Amino acid sequence: MHPGIAYAALAYTLWGLFPLYFSHLAAVAATEVLVHRVVWSLAFVLLLLAWQRRWAWLGAVLRQPKVLAAFAASALLLSTNWLTYIWAVNHGHVIDSSLGYFITPLVNVALGYTVLHERPRRAQWLALSLATLGVLWLTVQTGQLPWIALVLACSFGAYGLLRKIAVLGALEGLALETLLLAGPALVALALWWGRGPTSFPAADLATNLWLIGVGPLTAVPLLLFAAGARRISLTTLGLLQYIGPSIQFVLGVWLFAEPFGAGRLAGFALIWAALLIYSLDGWRVARRALAAA
Repeated sequence: MHPGIAYAALAYTLWGLFPLYFSHLAAVAATEVLVHRVVWSLAFVLLLLAWQRRWAWLGAVLRQPKVLAAFAASALLLSTNWLTYIWAVNHGHVIDSSLGYFITPLVNVALGYTVLHERPRRAQWLALSLATLGVLWLTVQTGQLPWIALVLACSFGAYGLLRKIAVLGALEGLALETLLLAGPALVALALWWGRGPTSFPAADLATNLWLIGVGPLTAVPLLLFAAGARRISLTTLGLLQYIGPSIQFVLGVWLFAEPFGAGRLAGFALIWAALLIYSLDGWRVARRALAAA
C-alpha cells in the first residue's frame, strides 16, 4: 500500500473508533473531558516539539497579532467541535455525530462558495441540493433540526477553512491552538480538582488513565493525517475521509444499538447519494486534470 494512503486511512480509522474510547468516559461531564483533552493534548505536542527541537516558529508567531487572532478563532471552533462530539457520544448520539462528518465535505463546498467565492460545478450543486433535502427530511422526521450533525459539520468545515490558509503545520498549529485554550482549561481543572467521584484525580485509576490518554488520542491521528495528506492527491484523500463516519455509523447502529428506523434511513440515503455524486465528480475532474497534464 502507498504509505500516504496507509497514513490517511489509519488516521480516519482511529477517528472512526473514537466512540469506543469516549464511551469509557460517559460518567465524566463533557466539559471536563474537553478540559482534559486540551491539557493533555498540549502536554503531548510539547513533548514532541521538545524531542524534535522545533521551537523557532513560536517566537515569530507571537509577534504576529493577525496570526494569533486566526488561531484563536480556529481554537474556538476546534473546542466547539470537540465538546459537541464528546457530548454526543456520551449521550447516545453516535449516529448523529457520524452524519455530521458525512456532510462536512458538502459544507466545505458551501463555505468555498460563500467565503472564497469559488464556483461549484453542476454536480456539486446537485450534491448540495440532495444533502439539503436529506437534512430537511430528518428535521421533519424528528421534529427538530439535526443540530448535533450541523454543529459538527459547520465547526469542522470552518476550522478546516481557517487551517487551509494557516501558516503553521499540523503539529505547530495544534500546539498553538491548545496553548491558547490552556489558560481557561487549567483554571477549570484546578477548580474541579478532586471535587467529584469522576473528577481528576479520580478514585478509579482507570478513569485517570482514560482522561490522560485523550492527549495522545487527539494528536496521533492528526499527525498521521498530515503525513498522509502530503503524500497523496486531494481526490484520494476525499474518498478516504468517509472511513471515519462510516465506522461511527456502524458502531452507532450495531454496537450501541441506537434507534435507526426507515424514516432516518431515507434521510441518510439522500445524503449518501449526495456524497456519491460529489465523490464521482471529484474523481472525474481529477482524471481530466491528469490527462491534460
